[in-house]
This record gives sequence, C-alpha cells and structure tokens, in this order.
Amino acid sequence: QVQLVESGGGLVQPGGSLRLSCAASGFALDGYVIGWFRQAPGKEREGVSCLSNADGSAHYTDSVKGRFTISKDNAKNTAYLQMNSLKPEDTAVYYCATVPGAYCSAYGWWVVYEYNYWGQGTQVTVSS
Repeated sequence: QVQLVESGGGLVQPGGSLRLSCAASGFALDGYVIGWFRQAPGKEREGVSCLSNADGSAHYTDSVKGRFTISKDNAKNTAYLQMNSLKPEDTAVYYCATVPGAYCSAYGWWVVYEYNYWGQGTQVTVSS
C-alpha cells in the first residue's frame, strides 16, 4: 500500500525552527519528484518546494527562499522540509506529495495536480 506520512509539525514561536518529515511506504522515493505544499485556513493549497530526483536540484516559492530547505534520505525512504526563521504567515497544514519522474516541472512544480500521491498533512502554527 502506497502511503506518505508527515510528522514534525507543532507550535513554534516566530523566528523558531521545525523539521517536517515525510515517510514513504509501499514504494521507494528514489525515482520520484518530491513536493511540499501548505494550506492555510480559507486559502488554496500552495506549492512550497520541490526536489528533483535526478540531480537533487530544488525549487522554492519566493516567500520561503533562504529559510526553508528540502531534502531526502533514500536509505530512510524519507523526505524532509527544514524550516527556519518561521513567521506567523507560515502557519498552515503542510503536505508532502510525490510523482514519478526525474525533475520538478519547470512549468508547474507548484501545481497540485502535478502530483499523484499525497500525505495527510501536519499542522504548523507559528505564534507567540
């Protein structure tokens, strides 16, 4: 059974850090493009970051550049999103998603329907 399970969310003060994990089962992440998305209350789900499988290149939405880092550990079959210097506007449910392929789509890595496997999400709340 193909499954993605996110963890690592929680409540953190502005300026703090969290590391989200996305554990895959039923398939190997090696061979898949990995995306992280988030959805705040009342807003559409937005692409946060994407990691290409072929060369490890990463894409980030402008609002998180320099603060977030996407990575994966093939041996653990787990992807990560390291989030530093968190801001209240980062508050959202964060989802990981995957699609078979070598590279993040340059034309739409941030688009929800580019991905076919999704986790259930983990809540991140940034508040003092």
